Amino acid sequence: MNYRHLTPSMSLLLAFEAAARHESYTRAAAELSLTQSAVSRQVQALEQQLGLTLFRREGRQVQLTDVGRLYQRELSEALGRIRSATLQALAYQSGVGTLRLATLPTFGSKWLLPRLHAFYGAHPGMLVHIHSRIEAINFDTSEIDAAIGVASLDLPGLICHRLHAEELVVILPPEANADGQWSPQRISEEVLLNVANNPHAWGEWFSHHALPHRAMRLGPSFELTSHLIQAVRAGIGIGLVPRILVQEELASGELFSPGTPFASQRSYYLIYPPRNEALPSLRAFRGWLLEQI
Repeated sequence: MNYRHLTPSMSLLLAFEAAARHESYTRAAAELSLTQSAVSRQVQALEQQLGLTLFRREGRQVQLTDVGRLYQRELSEALGRIRSATLQALAYQSGVGTLRLATLPTFGSKWLLPRLHAFYGAHPGMLVHIHSRIEAINFDTSEIDAAIGVASLDLPGLICHRLHAEELVVILPPEANADGQWSPQRISEEVLLNVANNPHAWGEWFSHHALPHRAMRLGPSFELTSHLIQAVRAGIGIGLVPRILVQEELASGELFSPGTPFASQRSYYLIYPPRNEALPSLRAFRGWLLEQI
């Protein structure tokens, strides 16, 4: 078979990948700064070259066929590797490494950013662009190089460096410290605040203390741990949060925690796709981060 036939031009591949990701010629055209008709012509040219039907057209809508979805998945990974290779070459040529890092918002502000000056001191010329993310990162469709997040186990298809186990602590406003004994039974009777991305935390805590789950009085849920901490300070309820995010507040007396830390089933990880492993900026940041942990 002619290898040239198996290697369509980059313009055709980029048009298809954008159209497949959005399942819309209009949004793909806006992303690529092309007209809708130009994207449509490039996708049709790709289909003719491959002899495949990549989209089903229903009126003004387009939907991927099964083979189109398979092609998109493989192509997205290949384009990601090409972008990664280009970034590595640019970083090597300029002597300046850039890392686009996604991290949980509260972890980024409470733990990472106060320590990041040490990374810059050890690696002058390196740049780390911080992106706050709560949801899981799709490395094939985003410009993110690596992420710091929490998970219960290694994620398939990604390189995962376990940073440390998550330890949760019950937090109350400081005035609660003078309000008698805070036994697990008494805590279980209060309004319990939780974070949306860890909805099972209180259930694990109740099981750990052999308390009946039906007794839980779940209160408001918060997207950000920092918002939950503020709600605890305001007296809205009791929180259960990672100890690493409230160490300063506990040490200064801004928050009070009865009992001992509770080990959750999750851990913090540094996560990235295998194609990014050789990025100079990621190698430098990974080495520094693992030393810090």
